[in-house]
Amino acid sequence: MKKYDVIIIGSGLGGLECGYILSRKGYRVCILEKNSQTGGCLQTFRRGNASFDTGFHYVGGLEEGQSLYPLFRYFGLLDLPWHKMDENGFAEVLLDEKSYLFASGHERFADTMSNYFPHQRRQIIDYTSFLKKVGDNMMNSFLPERRNEFTVSALYERSAYAFLQESIDDPLLRNVLSGASFTMELNAERLPLYVFAQINNSFIQSSWRLKGGGSLIADRLAESIRSMGGDILTHAEVTRLKVHNGVITSVYCNNEEEFSGKYVISGIHPSLTLSLISDNRYIRKIFRKRIDELENSYGIFTAHLKLKANAVPYLNRNICIFCGKTPWEYAYYRSGEKTTTALVSFQVPAEGDYTPNIDILTPMHWQEVAPWAEAREDTYRAFKMRKAEECIALVSEKLPGLKDCIDRVYTSTPLTYRDYTGTKEGAAYGIRKDYKHLLYTLLTPQTQIPNLLLTGQNLNLHGILGVSMTSVFTCARITGMKNLLNDIE
Repeated sequence: MKKYDVIIIGSGLGGLECGYILSRKGYRVCILEKNSQTGGCLQTFRRGNASFDTGFHYVGGLEEGQSLYPLFRYFGLLDLPWHKMDENGFAEVLLDEKSYLFASGHERFADTMSNYFPHQRRQIIDYTSFLKKVGDNMMNSFLPERRNEFTVSALYERSAYAFLQESIDDPLLRNVLSGASFTMELNAERLPLYVFAQINNSFIQSSWRLKGGGSLIADRLAESIRSMGGDILTHAEVTRLKVHNGVITSVYCNNEEEFSGKYVISGIHPSLTLSLISDNRYIRKIFRKRIDELENSYGIFTAHLKLKANAVPYLNRNICIFCGKTPWEYAYYRSGEKTTTALVSFQVPAEGDYTPNIDILTPMHWQEVAPWAEAREDTYRAFKMRKAEECIALVSEKLPGLKDCIDRVYTSTPLTYRDYTGTKEGAAYGIRKDYKHLLYTLLTPQTQIPNLLLTGQNLNLHGILGVSMTSVFTCARITGMKNLLNDIE
């Protein structure tokens, strides 16, 4: 039996960051990853000489004094080849063929948006100021004595949709302000205000792509963990957790190899984590049922386009397209609908002015791919190619001639995410948070088993920022929060 201080299940961003934190604190850590590559949704994949991102496309708030800066400084990630997106328009929202630029910087954002909606200038300034206050108070969320009306507890209990209704009079402006939110599921009946405000604020602070892809983040964290004495094992699927006298005593990998640790941290879905424990004495059936029945957010379909050389100039912003529907309508599954929305992301070229690849992303519900959940068939391939053609046709209205510039088309669906990253139902944003039912949908790191902790996008806040924050909450259960914050701040 191999013995460690901490065993971590899964090498997604949450698992790697927890591994980094605890290794830096002197704990002996082992990360177990079932796949051949670390990183979860940070993975990249290659097709021929082309490299594509799995789930990472851009981050926000990387400059000093901004949301992600103190966390990425602590994790040693600030010196990666970050590429700042256009300050005058990091995103372009196309809503019913009209174009609106999202500028970086709170004042610049308010001024730019007010040029489109001069009659709403005061409300735009108030809205932007509110987002800024949420971001400025992010670090206060970690300690109870620092919390106020702009931190997690208060804002999770408010509706994002209701907030927009109350603070913005113009319905068009409400939809435009929501139009760059492909980084979350815009569910009018569920989405907490904190999720909407914290994520949108971070991108308004500043937005960045990464030259070389998201795997650089995973590789850097993995390299640091190993340099501090930690182990990361791939092809190591955790198949069982043994519980004795109320605590986990052994972690079994690939059904036979045994590991032990004082603590076990799981970065996989809470439902999958509980399924590893067969003894019902320690996990009550009613609790298992509650976790199993939690709704997951929708997934993402991506058409990965490998382009012909020197065919499409690099665009230093995202394009967010909506045709005939508002951004808040896509949270609801409707059978047979064609693609009417897309996020277009350009890969930063290694050199020159032309992008080698474009990713087109659009929401996809699990119901759309469920028929092939157990076995792929030719109909699945036909379905994917039909969806890719719809995406290309939609984007070609903004980028005429795009089809003629494409060399190859590759695709990924929620099934892809489920199989390659272990994401339940391929959910893009983890468990669906509900401001009306926080006790059921907002999970804490601590489980009913004292030495079993959770981390990752299913707990607090999803995305790069959210998972980085959650890794701190998780590790604080072991190290103590004040002790850990002294290192980060």
